[in-house]
Amino acid sequence: MCIRPGTVAPDFEAQAYHQGEVKKIKLSDLRGRWVVVCFYPADFTFV
Repeated sequence: MCIRPGTVAPDFEAQAYHQGEVKKIKLSDLRGRWVVVCFYPADFTFV
């Protein structure tokens, strides 16, 4: 699967740090807002 600019990203659930606590969020909860998603594979691991 490849996501390209201008296409709708698939819905997913992830943990996010927001206002001093870790929360579960879904991409669909943010529909209609500007969203920037950053992904760092293997970040904070001892690989």
